[in-house]
Amino acid sequence: METVHSGQCGLCTHFGETHKTDVLVSIVSSHRADLKVIDECGHPKLANLHLKVTPISGCDGFVPAAAA
Repeated sequence: METVHSGQCGLCTHFGETHKTDVLVSIVSSHRADLKVIDECGHPKLANLHLKVTPISGCDGFVPAAAA
């Protein structure tokens, strides 16, 4: 398990935004994630790229996820 910080995908609203799961909610609430977790980035400017990212990935399009 790794600590996920503000600015990283695991705490971004676009990380797996099309299908919220218990795992994604847990990452937002605990700020901890297994690095084996990989999900889609739904950022509107990147969605057509179908990016798969880890919770500790990041980009300039970070938007904080709502508190779980």
